[in-house]
Amino acid sequence: MVYAAVVVLRARSISCLLLLSCACAPARSPQPVTAPPSTPSTTSASIAGESAKAAPQEPSPEPEPPSEPEEKAAEKAVAEPTVETSSSTSTSSSTSPAQRELPRGGVRIFPQHRLVGFCGTPGAPKLGRLAGDLAARAKTIEGFAAKYAGDRKALPVFELIAVVVQSWPGADGKSRRRVNDSVVDDYLRAARAARALLLLNIQPGHSNFLTEVKAFEKYLREPDVGVALDPEWAMSSAKQKPGASFGHTSGKTINDVATYLSSLVAAGKLPEKLLVFHQVNSRVLRNEGEIAEHPGVVLVKSVDGLGNKKSKVQNYNALMKGTPKGVHPGFKLFFDEDVKGGFRLMEPRDVLGLTPTPDYVMYE
Repeated sequence: MVYAAVVVLRARSISCLLLLSCACAPARSPQPVTAPPSTPSTTSASIAGESAKAAPQEPSPEPEPPSEPEEKAAEKAVAEPTVETSSSTSTSSSTSPAQRELPRGGVRIFPQHRLVGFCGTPGAPKLGRLAGDLAARAKTIEGFAAKYAGDRKALPVFELIAVVVQSWPGADGKSRRRVNDSVVDDYLRAARAARALLLLNIQPGHSNFLTEVKAFEKYLREPDVGVALDPEWAMSSAKQKPGASFGHTSGKTINDVATYLSSLVAAGKLPEKLLVFHQVNSRVLRNEGEIAEHPGVVLVKSVDGLGNKKSKVQNYNALMKGTPKGVHPGFKLFFDEDVKGGFRLMEPRDVLGLTPTPDYVMYE
C-alpha cells in the first residue's frame, strides 16, 4: 500500500522533516554528528537545526582527528584484549579448546532467550544511553529485559558503537573512527559483570563492513561478543558524503561477515554468535534474499524506523515482509525521538504484540 508519511528523523542524523511517498513506513535522512572536541574518536553525527522539508545541511567544519591506519587492523587482531578472559581463551595446536558458553549458560541464543539492551558510545549522548556509569546502566537494562522475557530467559545486550561514522574523511579517507581498545575493554568488563552480551556496532563510512569487523577479531574470538551492522552509514562511493544521503549494504556483504564469524565460532568452540543488521528503510539493504544461514551465527534484522507507534508498526510490517529464512526479527525504540510531538514511547506489551514477535529489542 502506497501512502504519504511525514518522516521524523532521529536526532543523531537529522536536519529536517521530509514528506515522502513510499511503500514502507517512515525512514530518516542521515546527518553526521559531532561530539565534544575532547572526544573526537567516539562521535558519529552532529545535529543541525530542524526545518520542514529542508535538505540535509552541511556539517560545520570540524577538527580532523588522527585516523587509525588500516594496517593497524592486523595488530588489533593479534593482540589480546586487556580485559580478563576465561581460561579457555588461549589454545594450542595440540589442545582442543573446551566448548564455551553464553553469559547465562548454554550455547544457543534462540529460542531460549529474548535479547534486550541499550546502545551508545562514550562522549556522544545523542547516540544512546549506554555510556557513563555502565554498572548503573546494566541495572536499568536488566529491569527492561525482565519486562520482555515472558516465557524465555532475559539476556541483556550492551551495543557499543565501536566504529563511528565521521563527517570528515580523516587521514585515510575512510570517514570513520574506531574507539580505542580501552573503551571496548571497559564495555566488555561491564557486560560480563552483568552477564550480558556485548555487540560491536559498525558504522563504516567509506570503509567496508568486513574490514572493520575484522579489526576487532581479538574480541570476536570471545564467547560473549557479537556484531551489529548499520548499513545507512555504509557509503557506496567516495563521492557520497555521510549525512548527505543514505548508505546501503547487500545480502552478499552480510553473508561475507557471517561466514567470517562462523569460522571464528568453529575454531574457538564458541557458542552461537549474534550478527544484527539494522534496517531503517527498504533502500539501505539490497538483494536481501541472498542472505543465507551460517553455522554458529544467529542473524537478526532490527527495524530501526522512528516516530509514533502507528508509523513504527507500519515500518516494521513493511520491512518484515520477505525476510529470509533463518533471520530473526528485531525492533528498535528511541527514548527521545519516538516521543516528539507528544507521543508516548511504545510499552513492552506493544512491542511484544508485533507480528512476528521481536526476539531482539534495542533502545537508543
